[in-house]
Amino acid sequence: MIKQTFSDVVCDSRQVSPGALFVAIPGTYEDGSRYVADARARGAAAVWGACEGCDRWVEHPREAFAEACAEHFGRPSEQLLLCGITGTNGKTTTARLLRDMLAQGGLLPGLLTTVAVQWPGYEAAAERTTPDARTLQAALSSMVQSRCRAAVMEVSSHAIDQSRVGACRFSATVFTNLTQDHLDYHHTMEAYFSVKARLFLEHPEAAAVINVDDLYGQRLLSLLQAKGRKNLFPYAPSSLRATFSVGGICAEMTLGGRHLAFSSSLCGRYNLANLQAAATAAFALGVSVDAIAAAITGVKPCWGRLEAVAPGIFVDYAHTDDALRNVLSTVREFTQGRVICVFGCGGDRDRTKRPNMARAVDALADVAVVTSDNPRSEEPEAIIRDMLPGFSRLKPQVVVERRAAIGTALAMQAPGDVVLIAGKGHETYQEIKGHRYPFSDAGVVHEWLNAAHSAGENH
Repeated sequence: MIKQTFSDVVCDSRQVSPGALFVAIPGTYEDGSRYVADARARGAAAVWGACEGCDRWVEHPREAFAEACAEHFGRPSEQLLLCGITGTNGKTTTARLLRDMLAQGGLLPGLLTTVAVQWPGYEAAAERTTPDARTLQAALSSMVQSRCRAAVMEVSSHAIDQSRVGACRFSATVFTNLTQDHLDYHHTMEAYFSVKARLFLEHPEAAAVINVDDLYGQRLLSLLQAKGRKNLFPYAPSSLRATFSVGGICAEMTLGGRHLAFSSSLCGRYNLANLQAAATAAFALGVSVDAIAAAITGVKPCWGRLEAVAPGIFVDYAHTDDALRNVLSTVREFTQGRVICVFGCGGDRDRTKRPNMARAVDALADVAVVTSDNPRSEEPEAIIRDMLPGFSRLKPQVVVERRAAIGTALAMQAPGDVVLIAGKGHETYQEIKGHRYPFSDAGVVHEWLNAAHSAGENH
């Protein structure tokens, strides 16, 4: 990397200011090479890329952009204990649990998740699971300036493939699991796994925390062992002694030869896996077992992750068939009556998982209400048609409009029944035809309950 000072580093010509470096990246929808002249007109000090007219030819513009951003912001990841968490399910919960454990250990950590970006004195909603390289490096720099000693972030497969995290130095990396998702982007599970594995292969200095109950986790561990990696921390949730109830989890685990018995208000076997992943990563980063235990005791359910928004009514972010099976199995364990599930599938995403998600609900719910999720550019009815072949046992109720679907489920709830509204969790919008409209599953529940209560008072 040529050492040169720039006023900023950007890959969008509209953000160029005098003295900035513009990196022309061939994006999914726009090719940065088309905007070289515009960047120069706006005062770019230099243009890098793999196209004519660039001051510096770079074979891999995304990687060059990430390196330039890291350099511009003083390589903040090298001043933090940075942990990257990847996998299909469990990233957000594991990240927040690990953040709490690091905080209990006195490390004052920052956090970047699908839901929120946080550090002392700052909190904002996240725009994506893993931000672009510039936004990421700026956030890590702000954490360093706020005296953070550690940071926890979710790392999506898109971020790995697009080199958004390539210039980061990780102290630990975590693999939670791998199930079908994002095949609209990766096309095959093998390609999906290969991208996830890169986080561990490209950062050999990091402690590797791997779920070996997962078949892909076993493959990843074997791959790293074959390369002579020593800093490996496999974990296996199935090996733990645990009891589950509506009140949470009571379990035991061993960390560094020390026995740890704990209770948590989180519910379900999948949250036991999240707890063990976070505890193993915290231990690998030097947090004491006592601090880990204290953090587990104080943890509360995460945003939109099996979140009780009213008695017997839960919202959850589950948007893959594996995630639906996990959360429905957990709900089933404490439901005395029927399990009523409201769910849909996202538009412009992997179509092949749609009937699989329906099969998960068909197997584990008593009532299915099929509706819209984020249809994006697709017609909701077309998405639902893709889902319906997955049903064989249940006769689903189809209510296309999500607000009405939630109302339909709540209206049929009887004493002892549980309503699970799946797919959107923490999200505060619904994306339709290029627009994001305000929408909250929890908010709709409260509106409906308040209206029902008012109607009851008027009779």
